[in-house]
Amino acid sequence: MIEGVKNIVAVASGKGGVGKSTVTVNLALAMAAEGHRVGILDADIHGPSQARMLGVDEGARPESAGENLMKPLRAHGLQAMSMAFMVDTREPMVWRGPMIAGAFQQLLTQTQWDDLDVLFVDMPPGTGDIQLTLAQKVPVDGAVIVTTPQDIALLDARKGIEMFRKVNVPVFGIAENMSLHHCSNCGHQEPIFGEGGGERIAAEYDTQVLGRLPLTLSIREQADGGEPSVVAEPDGEITATFRAMARRVAEQLEAASGDAGPDISFSD
Repeated sequence: MIEGVKNIVAVASGKGGVGKSTVTVNLALAMAAEGHRVGILDADIHGPSQARMLGVDEGARPESAGENLMKPLRAHGLQAMSMAFMVDTREPMVWRGPMIAGAFQQLLTQTQWDDLDVLFVDMPPGTGDIQLTLAQKVPVDGAVIVTTPQDIALLDARKGIEMFRKVNVPVFGIAENMSLHHCSNCGHQEPIFGEGGGERIAAEYDTQVLGRLPLTLSIREQADGGEPSVVAEPDGEITATFRAMARRVAEQLEAASGDAGPDISFSD
């Protein structure tokens, strides 16, 4: 176990550009809004984005917490750690695989997480070094796969699911992003990336669709502005979708822990 962390949920995608980081930060904020202590680890060493999405000032650095330990930064009620807190994000990280895996492991284990119910790990896209390090050295309780309904994205999502299955990490469900476009002018709705993909892949792998998120300008603008949808519009429809997704994840964590009953306790 990671000290100070009760449950770890990886949020992954087979490819980039499907909105994985946006889903991760909103899902984490939704879980916190449901009353749980939540952290977020940005594991995308090459392209960290959680600092900006959480509205953390550029140049912010974590405080030391003793020998080889650092305190996570706090933003919107979350505990957060990211490579963006260590380096100048305008400079490229020209690192080989072992360096990347080592940096990820340091961020995870040398952060002094404070009594978290859930730590969400925003994974880099694909099935490379960091994914392997996470699977081999970290007790991951479950994974959420983010995809769009597009056939090409679903092909890559399958690879992500297969990877977690090979290392015996349960896939809690599929988050189908950009599932429907709402025209802000006329109100017309159109599935421009296709439809039904999330259900098909969920059925194929005996899992569930946790939620469907629309292709909406506000989701992107709010995340880019450092106030993701769950914070910017706490009573909005998109937030309601994320909170329903968070409850489904919590239910599966509860079931995996073997604790029965209506309350999500995340007990050890």
